[in-house]
Amino acid sequence: MIRRLGLVVGLALAWAGLIAASPAEAGSPFGNWAAVVVAGDWHAHSGGPSEAFDNARRDVSRDLVQMGFDSTHLRQFSVRPERYPDTHPLKTEARGIYDALVDLTSKAKDGCLIYFSSHGAPTGVVMDQQILPPGVLGDILDRTCGARPTVVIISACFSGVFVPELASPNRMVLTAARPDRTSFGCGEADKYPYFDDCFLQTAPQAHDFPSLAQGVQICVAAREVKEGMKPPSEPQLFIGAQLRPMLPLYPFQIGAPRGD
Repeated sequence: MIRRLGLVVGLALAWAGLIAASPAEAGSPFGNWAAVVVAGDWHAHSGGPSEAFDNARRDVSRDLVQMGFDSTHLRQFSVRPERYPDTHPLKTEARGIYDALVDLTSKAKDGCLIYFSSHGAPTGVVMDQQILPPGVLGDILDRTCGARPTVVIISACFSGVFVPELASPNRMVLTAARPDRTSFGCGEADKYPYFDDCFLQTAPQAHDFPSLAQGVQICVAAREVKEGMKPPSEPQLFIGAQLRPMLPLYPFQIGAPRGD
């Protein structure tokens, strides 16, 4: 028991040292993390146009900065980037995301965050006219983020399919649904998908990523009951054994103002 306690304390001190050594002098442990936020489609489930995914991309990116991420280490991606000159997204495509992570991780070396908002299928997440399979995303992360602390959040139907492929001791994976369930809120009139809406609602009260994930799960379940959506999507959460005891050392900025 003493030996195990010593190991935990040693790891905590080592990770704390990494935080202290990062350029996040303003107090955020995420100041030297690379972050990518992707809107993967612009269609509602009906096939008509929808701003839900790009709304989520824009506002999740805003909240990540307010939570302590450095905007200079964050890249946004959209299927229709020309429509959003205010946020300067890049074109959503696998190669572009990979290249951005290569560039970002060469400068921001403490950790990685990847967030997708899109439609999904049992084979992966929609990226424009293609499907990004779990294995391809896993390879991208292995080649760029490697063994760094990494948080992957995927808001899409069937997104639980990513958990087995991405599960790793240094990663947290949060998905909007089980691998055999749809998620909700992708209609033409929806401002955000339910999952992204719950992320944005929960973030201001959350202390760290585990509490944020649990809050999102509770929020999604309540929203689906309220709207009468069945079967429940059941967002999935995986936290690797190496990362689990360390995430409390990565608190969000407290009292940061949030937009509407």
